[in-house]
Amino acid sequence: MNNEKAFAILESIFQAGLRRVDPYLMIKELLKVIDNRLIIDTKTERHEIDLNNFKKVFVTGMGKASGRMALAIEDIFGGMIDSGVVAVKYGHVEKLQKIKLIEAGHPVPDENSVKASASVIDLVKNLSESDLVINLVSGGGSAVLCSPYSNDELSVSLSEKQSLSRLLLSCGAEIHEINCLRKHLSNIKGGRLAEMIYPATCISLILSDVVGDNLDVIASGATVPDSSTFVDAIGIIEKYGIESSVPKNIMEILNKGAKGEIPETPKVGSPIFNSVKNILIGTNYHALLAASQEARRLGFKSNILTSMVTGEAREIAHFFAGIARDLCRWSNNGDLPICIIAGGETTVTLKGKGMGGRCQEMALSFLNDIRKSSELDGRVFFLAAGTDGNDGPTDASGAFASMELYSIANDFGLVPEKFIQESDSYHFFEKINGLFKTGPTGTNVCDIYLMLVV
Repeated sequence: MNNEKAFAILESIFQAGLRRVDPYLMIKELLKVIDNRLIIDTKTERHEIDLNNFKKVFVTGMGKASGRMALAIEDIFGGMIDSGVVAVKYGHVEKLQKIKLIEAGHPVPDENSVKASASVIDLVKNLSESDLVINLVSGGGSAVLCSPYSNDELSVSLSEKQSLSRLLLSCGAEIHEINCLRKHLSNIKGGRLAEMIYPATCISLILSDVVGDNLDVIASGATVPDSSTFVDAIGIIEKYGIESSVPKNIMEILNKGAKGEIPETPKVGSPIFNSVKNILIGTNYHALLAASQEARRLGFKSNILTSMVTGEAREIAHFFAGIARDLCRWSNNGDLPICIIAGGETTVTLKGKGMGGRCQEMALSFLNDIRKSSELDGRVFFLAAGTDGNDGPTDASGAFASMELYSIANDFGLVPEKFIQESDSYHFFEKINGLFKTGPTGTNVCDIYLMLVV
């Protein structure tokens, strides 16, 4: 099989996964308003809310998919919505009627992230028991909704949070570790949004971009009891040996919190959560199931390995390369062709000053691994891509890999190891036409990894 055909198949399988977790379609399918009763049925849980109990309906939201989620909510609730605010990553825009949409920075928050947070706080800070808040949550919410922590004595500046975000992203910290710090340096995350909304009723509809789907990690759990502590936050900084690089003001706040001199984030048992429903509506695994169905439709056997891939992107690539070699070497004719499917979210420890993302780095490491295995030529094709359409700070979703692509790179005199050392996977694949670009997708459920073996 050649690249053109294989890559078209991989794209079709990937797009099938995306369609399953399209936020607009999911909200429209799972939510109904019948006789002034809101019915939410995810197939794993069902809720009925009598809308007659509320005088006003407000909408808040955060994350890359919250714009499309809000579009569906407007279609369902129509004129019942009083007002709303959602914060999205730049480019993830929808035309909304009653809900204000604010574009903001991701993965590092910016001034618009602070403005968006202030707008949400203004909307919910004086609500009553007769109000209902529909809160829309997806990946990216931590960055696009940013309210740096402050009290009468201490405060965190936006520049300090930006510095910490860059530091954590570059040292290889996992998303739950990054969000632990974010929660303890925020006025709105780690259950504090629920604190502001109380005593109004809050229904949070959550699209997971977190491996394991832990609700208190997704978008830093703004309406979820926080299981982490100030002590945990300090432990993460110590784990990566970055104490000397963290702004002193931040360390002072964390240390005061660890000593009990600053209130902890709201925990399980707090009465503020009595009127909150946190409902998971979509996950990476749902996308993998749809991808698997498409692979079978196209004539491939399929095998979903896991939706919980984590670790260094360049190391995980070796795992997939090993599977490829085993399948080519030991499979009977009846076992092939097959599509190996997995999902999750890896990390990248930056080594150079190039440009790329975790999916592009995985694809480059995979290509570098298989390049000496001539028996894989024309038989193994790989795609790693982010479901949000943006892999790291690039305009690509991810990248393809195959022996044919390596041959093209070799003809150009490109050495994969050098680009890996420079953390410059984007420019490697750009030169050989190996980037995979979807543009912003309006959804976000981690990454999808696909491998065809024929």
